Amino acid sequence: TPGDHPKRTFFLNSGAEAVENAIKVARSFTGRQAVVCLEHGFHGRTNLALALTSKVLPYKKGFGPFAPEVYRIPFPYCYRCGEGSKRAGGEGGCCMASRERLEQIFAGTVDPDSVAAIIMELELGEGGFVPAPKEYVAELARFAREHGILFIADEIQTGFGRTGKLFASEHYGLVPDIITTAKSLAGGLPLAAVTGRADVLDAAQVGGLGGTYGGNPLACAAALAVLDVMEAEHIPARAARMGERVRARFCEWATRYDCIGDVRGLGAMIGMELVADRATRAPEKALTQRLLAAALERGLILLSAGTFGNTVRVLAPLTTPDEILDEGLDVMEQALDAVVLIPPFR
Repeated sequence: TPGDHPKRTFFLNSGAEAVENAIKVARSFTGRQAVVCLEHGFHGRTNLALALTSKVLPYKKGFGPFAPEVYRIPFPYCYRCGEGSKRAGGEGGCCMASRERLEQIFAGTVDPDSVAAIIMELELGEGGFVPAPKEYVAELARFAREHGILFIADEIQTGFGRTGKLFASEHYGLVPDIITTAKSLAGGLPLAAVTGRADVLDAAQVGGLGGTYGGNPLACAAALAVLDVMEAEHIPARAARMGERVRARFCEWATRYDCIGDVRGLGAMIGMELVADRATRAPEKALTQRLLAAALERGLILLSAGTFGNTVRVLAPLTTPDEILDEGLDVMEQALDAVVLIPPFR
C-alpha cells in the first residue's frame, strides 16, 4: 500500500468487517468517538457500516437504529454541483476544495477535534462511479492531518487494479493512515484487510481485534496467487487500457444519445449517468432499468448504481480479452438503441 512507513495488516472476511475494524482501531488510537463519512458513500451492510452508508433503499430502509457518532459531509459530485465552472463542462477547479468551505461544513456538523477518522471512497462505487477531484482530496487530507484525524481510504471496490493502478490512492498521491481492502484481494474468496500505520493498528488492546475465520489459509493462498498474477500479467495497466476502450465507446454514444449526461471514472471503473434532460440533469432511473432489462434479454448482465439509480457501471473482470469486452459493449449498444430509439409502449 502507499507509503514507506511501518505498517500492520489485520485480515478479515468481508469489506464491512474491514470498515468496522478500521473505525475501531481509529477510535482506540485517537481516543475520540466521532466518525465522518461522505454523501453517496457505501461502506457495507453491518450496523456501523450502514450508518456510514448513504443510500437508504435498499440498504438502510427498516434496519435502524444505526450506530451513533457518525456525521456526513457533502461529496464533491461535480456533475450534480450547482457551483463553479467544473459543473458546466469539466473545466476549472472544485468549488469544495477550500479550507474555508471545510471549516464552514464542520462548524455546522461536528467539532473536528472530536473526530477519530474520516472514511472516504476516492471513487464512489455504489454511489455512481464518481471520482473525487484531486484538489478536494488533497485539501481534505490536509484538514484531517492538521486536526489529528485519521484518513481511512475505503478501497474495497477500487483496490487491486480496478482503477488502472494497484490502489486508487496512487492517482491522488495520497498516503492514507488506513486502507480497507476486500473483493479483488483474493479473486472471489472471502478475504478482507485493514492495513495501516503500525502505531495505529497496534493501539488496540491484545484480543481487541479478532475473528474466527479472518485470514484463513485458503483465502490467503488465493490472495498470494492473485498478487502473483497481477504482477506477472500487469493487470493494473491492463485495467487502464480497458477503461480507455470503454470510455471511448461511452463518449461516442454520448454524442448520439441525449440521455447520457455524464461519462466518468478511473481506469476500468467507468460509468455513464442517464438523465431525462441534459439541461435539468433530472435522473432517469426508469430508462436505466429498461436498459438493464434489454441488455439481459440479449445475454448481457449489467449493474446500475448511484443514489438515484441512474448510473450504468462496468465492472468487467480485468482479465477480459478485448474481443469479449467489445462483444459486451456491442450488446450494450444494441440495448441502448432499443430503449432510446424505440419508446416504451404506453
